[in-house]
Amino acid sequence: MMQSLTHLQQIPLWPDVPPGSNGVELTETIEERSPDTRAFLDRAVTGIGRPYLTAYVPANPNGTSIVLAPGGGYIRVVLDKEGIEIAEWLNTFGITVFLLMYRLPGEGHANRSEVPLQDAQRALRLVRANAAAWKLAPDKLGAMGCSAGGHVIGSLATLFAKPVYAPVDEVDAVSARPDFVSLLYPVISMDARWAHPGSREKLLGVEPDEALVKAWSCEEQVGLDTPPCFICHAADDASVPVENSVYLYNALHHKRIPAALHVFESGGHGHGIRLARGKPVERWTDLFADWLRVHGYRQA
Repeated sequence: MMQSLTHLQQIPLWPDVPPGSNGVELTETIEERSPDTRAFLDRAVTGIGRPYLTAYVPANPNGTSIVLAPGGGYIRVVLDKEGIEIAEWLNTFGITVFLLMYRLPGEGHANRSEVPLQDAQRALRLVRANAAAWKLAPDKLGAMGCSAGGHVIGSLATLFAKPVYAPVDEVDAVSARPDFVSLLYPVISMDARWAHPGSREKLLGVEPDEALVKAWSCEEQVGLDTPPCFICHAADDASVPVENSVYLYNALHHKRIPAALHVFESGGHGHGIRLARGKPVERWTDLFADWLRVHGYRQA
């Protein structure tokens, strides 16, 4: 177990080669996509062969922590607008954030559809196993995801107990269930009518069978032990149809899982915090902050 936690500390998920990545040689690459890096950064990461967490530790931690999975269509992990910007905002409430750099399913790993969930399960277990040493509450550990990262976390929320890898050490005896979940414009369904085509193909292949589609459609996997969820989506999202969030909410509601769904008239896809400003969807931050307060994860 690790005995301390420092700001921007990188924490490897696996003690050795991750499951299914034997023989996979990748070079982690960061692409800067911003037209003006003086105004804002917009970096995307690929080639994640050894997944890891980066700790964003607030000045005054309140014990609550969140594992945050950015999006990127399962072909990249978006670092800034769906990662660092959100992590630093959550830090202002005393919430410790662990930014998850997860493996991408189309980069040569075995059992491609299971790879992101393997990393998400391991991330939750690693944080919970070290909670006491890091002065975090093991029962106030949430997970948050944006876009394809929403599918990573949606899968974790519904399949946290699914045996997708053989235990490697004592960490894997710890529960991977998040205590709460937040999803922003998430990829949820693999149903071709609603799925984000690129994410579906990278995760499941070109022509997945019906059983595989259902197995990785989060709305089909909701159970009585799925954690409470906060969900936000813009109705004019042209990349991930709002039906993804609506159908997930319906499944949660039918199982009587506490859930909040906020659908905004406009805001588009991939807005994070900065790009939401001046649009109806910018209200998501206030709503989520209040949801965290109501559920006891931050003070007023």
